[in-house]
Amino acid sequence: MERILTLDTSNIDNEHICCAISDKKCKDSYELKKDWLRKEFDNGYFFRRIDARAKVFIEYGPAEKGWIPIEASNYLLVNCFWVSGQYKGQGYGKALLKLAIDDAKEQGKDGLVTVVGTNKFHFMSDTKWLLRQGFDTCEKLASGFSLLVKKINPTANNPKFKDSVENGECEDKNGLVVYYSNRCPFSEYHVTTSLKETAEKRKLPLKLIKLETMEQAQSAPTPATIFSLFFNGKFVTTDLGVCMDSRFDKVIEKK
Repeated sequence: MERILTLDTSNIDNEHICCAISDKKCKDSYELKKDWLRKEFDNGYFFRRIDARAKVFIEYGPAEKGWIPIEASNYLLVNCFWVSGQYKGQGYGKALLKLAIDDAKEQGKDGLVTVVGTNKFHFMSDTKWLLRQGFDTCEKLASGFSLLVKKINPTANNPKFKDSVENGECEDKNGLVVYYSNRCPFSEYHVTTSLKETAEKRKLPLKLIKLETMEQAQSAPTPATIFSLFFNGKFVTTDLGVCMDSRFDKVIEKK
């Protein structure tokens, strides 16, 4: 197995962050994700990946400082967690997850918590795999999100979603509304460029709401603060691919 690296302020300038490594269109978005990480490292955030040019990594940090609208005091919140391509089935997922569990134990946390799709959503971790690793579902939303927990302390309170996400709707009911952040190196470019062009072509109203602080993210109407698209007030998808002209109609019609 490849060794696992921990990125921090001392090495992030010279290390890649797995996604959008070679995507020239997303060069600026890529740097914005690095900027986001630099700030979050001060909040106890971890970014661990294998020492290879691949998308095999895990991100997590204190849930109280997380950019997701949940209540999960004394848990570590797992954000992006991926094992892709040729590295699947080689034990990397279990190794990365064990590091998160070990960190939670060392910090005296009650366990791990993460948000997924009840049925797998784009740009979110593999729900079925996490359940096989001992995570339990503690809450589900009608919009298709589930909150999973893996407890270290069996008597700890269950995490829960905040009220802002309960109805799966946003305040603005006119046309397309997007909530996004720089938690992903693809989001800035595709939201501000691809989706703008796609919406203009179809003469659809488009409102972009960038989550620029932890407080804004924690009060968002969606648990998917990397990217969430609403249409006429209703949640549609976490799939950034919908921003592209070639994918938009298919996704919208399906919903």
